[in-house]
Amino acid sequence: MDNSFAQRRRRDLLLAAGFTAVAALVPLFVKDVYVQNIMVLTLMYAALSQSWNILGGYCGQISLGHALYFGLGAYTTALLFTKFGVLPWFGMISGGLISAVIAMALGYPCFRLRGHYFVIATIVIAEIAYLLFLNWDWAGAALGIDIPVRKDSWTTFQFTRSKLPYFYFALGFCVVAWLVTFWLQDSKWGYWWRAVKDNPDAAESLGVVVFNSKMGAAAVSAFLTAVGGSFYAQFVSYIDPESVMSFHFSLLMALPAVLGGIGTLWGPVLGAVILIPLTELTRSFIGGSGRGVDLIVYGTLIVLIALARPEGLIGLFSRKRKGASR
Repeated sequence: MDNSFAQRRRRDLLLAAGFTAVAALVPLFVKDVYVQNIMVLTLMYAALSQSWNILGGYCGQISLGHALYFGLGAYTTALLFTKFGVLPWFGMISGGLISAVIAMALGYPCFRLRGHYFVIATIVIAEIAYLLFLNWDWAGAALGIDIPVRKDSWTTFQFTRSKLPYFYFALGFCVVAWLVTFWLQDSKWGYWWRAVKDNPDAAESLGVVVFNSKMGAAAVSAFLTAVGGSFYAQFVSYIDPESVMSFHFSLLMALPAVLGGIGTLWGPVLGAVILIPLTELTRSFIGGSGRGVDLIVYGTLIVLIALARPEGLIGLFSRKRKGASR
């Protein structure tokens, strides 16, 4: 069993290294700016879905309010940069820490709820935050914040001539989120989370500190999600409550993991590779007249996958491996 465990870990690392190398070479051959933009968003949402998966997939606390942390990261970076001249890198770390603290503060009352009550609570809290920022004059209110563009530089994390720097940062962010999940998955915390997900009462009877494990998952998930929000703010150079804190973002973080395989290492990545290009292509070819079509497609895919492969698309590969081993 020890050998099979080590082999699985080694195989996952080799696959990750191979996919990262291939992804890093793709922009050298794909020069179309529109396609590069899709690749950046795909990598970003793969990382965000991986972050959501830590809390929703491994710990079993289904959150549909992660747009709150995404928006906090974006607003923290944008406000510090525009109001005080603080570099985005410090804003990124600050946004992550603020989001982690807020996630634990909100978790104190919310983790006492279970099932659909917890889901509803996350939606309500995110919507309250959305309304607060919508009416907060110092943060731009409904008009949002226009981030001033200076010269292209990694120092200010701004690039106007090429999307490649954003692509490689998004790739690095995706790799970091994957490695964090990879490390946590088979750590003490990872086993605690899965135990809490399967049966909290049984886990507690065996010595698992259920409440603390949920708080830890929330903090890690919120921190990584806020980093994604900070990156997005720099990428688009303009944010408002609708563009970073709407319910749509919470869905786009959860759906790739659900489609690919919730509570798995590769599920969020696989789901993002399918869903995000589909979203962007739908917007491009249908435009405003097709608003909501992507959600219809999402729903159809989720229903089909739930019926055919309840464990997600990643189950197709695991079954192939089992068949080959026989």
